[in-house]
Amino acid sequence: MAPMSLHWFLPTASDSRGIVGGGHGARIQATETLRGPRLPYLVQVAQAAEYNGFESVLSPTGLWCQDAWLTTAAISQHTERLKFLVALRPGAMSPTLAAQMAATYQDLTGGRLNVNVVAGGESTEQRAFGDFLDKDGRYARTGEFLDIVSRLWDHEPPFDYRGEHLAVEQARLDFPPAPRPQVYFGGSSAAAATVAAEHADVFLTWGEPPQQAKEKIDRIRELARARGRDVRFGIRLHTISRETSAQAWAVAEGMLAGVDERMIQEQQEALRRSESEGQRRMLDLHGGSATKLQVHPGLWAGVGLLRGGAGTAMVGSHREVADLMAEYVAAGIDEFVLSGYPCLEEAYWFGEGVRPLLEADGLL
Repeated sequence: MAPMSLHWFLPTASDSRGIVGGGHGARIQATETLRGPRLPYLVQVAQAAEYNGFESVLSPTGLWCQDAWLTTAAISQHTERLKFLVALRPGAMSPTLAAQMAATYQDLTGGRLNVNVVAGGESTEQRAFGDFLDKDGRYARTGEFLDIVSRLWDHEPPFDYRGEHLAVEQARLDFPPAPRPQVYFGGSSAAAATVAAEHADVFLTWGEPPQQAKEKIDRIRELARARGRDVRFGIRLHTISRETSAQAWAVAEGMLAGVDERMIQEQQEALRRSESEGQRRMLDLHGGSATKLQVHPGLWAGVGLLRGGAGTAMVGSHREVADLMAEYVAAGIDEFVLSGYPCLEEAYWFGEGVRPLLEADGLL
């Protein structure tokens, strides 16, 4: 069994000691004082991730956060080995430009780029970027986008391409990326599964319980193998680990203590308007209620009451969190994209508490 890969998160929308709600159709709100996404703070988070042995940091994309390309390019100059998992939207740039930007990024950073391709789950947000395709159209275009990018990264001779949504003539890339970036891609719909099976190097899912994650993994693996491909699998989770389980759960429960019920209702109403199947599955874990948030031993859905996207946290002692990660590995997960509130401090809690146990268990 190959060792797991560990990644951290770059809070380019803002960070806080409490939950930073919003994203995916909901506005940014926080339960504690916000730390703005300014370069000096983001550099601290990136350096903490590097110091604690994370392979890369994920930088998201959307109206609600800083641009992923520019932010990580700046941070790369303040780190040495850390890679950057940069989110990009096929509806916001041409495939040739994206391929060229990735190649340039690899050259300037010494090969520290991977890409997280986001088809886009919210039509209202996509329209703000000038993209008026519906959800199925966005996934179809994503497949065409990755067809073109892949051929450019393979350094093919100048070629023409004409699809339903994208077309290029005599496209070429004089300086291909070295190494070729890995493509991370996620989605819970049937249209997303097809794109993942054909193009993803790593399929990403939000933090559903291990059995639900396994069902999704088995489906994508079967589709990929039918196309002669092997895919790795990653999961996006928050983490709260302390010396004892009681200490960790006190932190988790404290994040919701005193939160205005109207804030939860407002965020839930906004998130339920999302077109994302993955977002729907996240919301179904807690049903909008704060009364039953432990959806699997050590897996807490409280984050998803306020935050769009990844809405679950592993909560417990360092040993309990390591054991839950082992459950996910047994379900087929190869990579973990983690975060915490705040991202700076939680990188150390995990790096100093959980990581040594994973190493001792032979998982790293």
